[in-house]
Amino acid sequence: MTINAGDKIPAATFKVMGKDGPEDITTDQVFAGKKVVLFAVPGAFTPGCTLTHLPGYVVKADEIKAKGVDTIACMAVNDAFVMDAWGKSQNAEGLLMLADGNGEFVKATGLQMDASGFGMGQRSRRFAMIVDDGVITHLALEPGAEVDVSAAEKILAHL
Repeated sequence: MTINAGDKIPAATFKVMGKDGPEDITTDQVFAGKKVVLFAVPGAFTPGCTLTHLPGYVVKADEIKAKGVDTIACMAVNDAFVMDAWGKSQNAEGLLMLADGNGEFVKATGLQMDASGFGMGQRSRRFAMIVDDGVITHLALEPGAEVDVSAAEKILAHL
């Protein structure tokens, strides 16, 4: 079952790159008491994600945060090393790069997809959500591979 607006974010643990290597960060640490824009991509360094999705949030980060957002987080079913390198390559220092390496979060939300046909295994569907103190207030789930309803400009309009 897919998570919807009005639902609480399920408990899960992501990885982020710390100064000494990958570190755990829980959904409570990311979302509790905060307004968060979380967007997810099928894979770091993939064309649509690298050319359109992530850059839109990098460019619009100040505008998004000016609307009262505490954190802008980018998530993918990749490891923390890949997410860190991708963030650095895209000048995404102001974004929280979350690695859901085992797909724990996307499975818990029902937002996973099978990308085995592309040699990518289980991945996240492309989406964006606005989360207020752990509760989803807006979910923008892409019906296909395009970047439209989950783009930074569209999420900005919902803030």
